[in-house]
Amino acid sequence: MSKPRGFAAMPPDKQRAISSKGGRASHAKGTAHRFTSEEGREAGRKGGESKARKQREATATEEE
Repeated sequence: MSKPRGFAAMPPDKQRAISSKGGRASHAKGTAHRFTSEEGREAGRKGGESKARKQREATATEEE
């Protein structure tokens, strides 16, 4: 197994500081996106469908 590199190798507090700067910059620029509750529900539904489909496909492959 290889060692973490780049961002993953940084301490968590340093990762948070860098991420926070990016979030503040995108909001200041006006390009940040905030999900509405409806958009969040839709994204969750799509994720659930995708996971269920992958599980069905894995089960069908095992049975063959």
